[in-house]
Amino acid sequence: MVDLKTQYAKIQPEIEREMREVLDTCMFIGGPKVNAFRENLEQYLGVKHVIPCANGTDALQIAMMALGLQPGDEVVVPAFTYVATAEVIALLGLTPVMTDVDPGTMNITAAHVEAAITPNTKAIVPVHLFGQSADMEPILAVARKHGLYVIEDNAQAIGADYRYRNGQKVKTGVMGQFGCTSFFPSKNLGCYGDGGALMTNDDVLAAKARMIANHGQSKLYYHDEIGVNSRLDALQAVVLNAKLKHLDEYNAARNRAADYYDQAFSQVKALKTPAREPHSTHVFHQYTLQITAPNSAQLRDELKASLAEQGIPCMIYYPVPLYKQPAFARYWKGGELPVTEALCASVCSLPMHSELTNDIQDQIISAVKSFFAAKGL
Repeated sequence: MVDLKTQYAKIQPEIEREMREVLDTCMFIGGPKVNAFRENLEQYLGVKHVIPCANGTDALQIAMMALGLQPGDEVVVPAFTYVATAEVIALLGLTPVMTDVDPGTMNITAAHVEAAITPNTKAIVPVHLFGQSADMEPILAVARKHGLYVIEDNAQAIGADYRYRNGQKVKTGVMGQFGCTSFFPSKNLGCYGDGGALMTNDDVLAAKARMIANHGQSKLYYHDEIGVNSRLDALQAVVLNAKLKHLDEYNAARNRAADYYDQAFSQVKALKTPAREPHSTHVFHQYTLQITAPNSAQLRDELKASLAEQGIPCMIYYPVPLYKQPAFARYWKGGELPVTEALCASVCSLPMHSELTNDIQDQIISAVKSFFAAKGL
């Protein structure tokens, strides 16, 4: 699904040189490498504060802690997303309220959010799924109307641009009170282990998040908040700093690969290619098709098996709605979300990364088209 080895080979000298400096100085936690990455990411995103942390899940948790959310508060999230988005809500004793999503972008919308608001709602977590921003301007308007916090889950869309109706462009992750991201190795900007970060333009929230991420300390051994231990180590910062210089290049390569897939699959009637909306650029963290023929779930399973026989990976993001996961059964009050249900039964993701060549894609495309041709679809 991701070719990290070829990507690494192109930046190997810089990474090894910088890692050697870390090993020579033994400054493994914090220090100049982490600070340099933080400053460079702030500049790239156009945001006042980046707070590095241990992983993207921690980033979401720290954001909710910094905002002072209390047990029983409700947080609106899409039902079609990775578990981490809702997991931290439950972990803090908050209540995840799961909503349906747009059938094209697969992102939450302002209409979905507004329909889910109750007197207990305190925050919204829009997820910029698969590399494209949720339509944030109307979501932010709903948040202002109801006095809600907005925490962007930007783990899959770092580098994407959101366009306001007046033409202004901003990076995803900088529009809410907090943005959160993951640097898991397979992400568009990924390290060689775990890592994450929070983004905010609010000085007070930034200071609070920094304290919470470091045991609630304002200075060593003085603890103003109940905190956690969540830090980005210097070796990972080295990798991220090297890759950040190439992030736009990586995302452009993903777009070329997506265009190639789109063209190839445009005549396959049983497939729906990813939607691209005018409010956002797309950085294609995943290239996710929807199977539109009847019995889509069965067809998808057969397709995956057929591709596997040919050595081609195919992943299903995500096979089960969050509200049907046993861990979240207590939050499900009944009533299925039709778009989420349909997506869980029809989506499949093909290999997508910055190192894809047309030759590799041709093998994948040929295998997919041959499968559907054999089915008469």
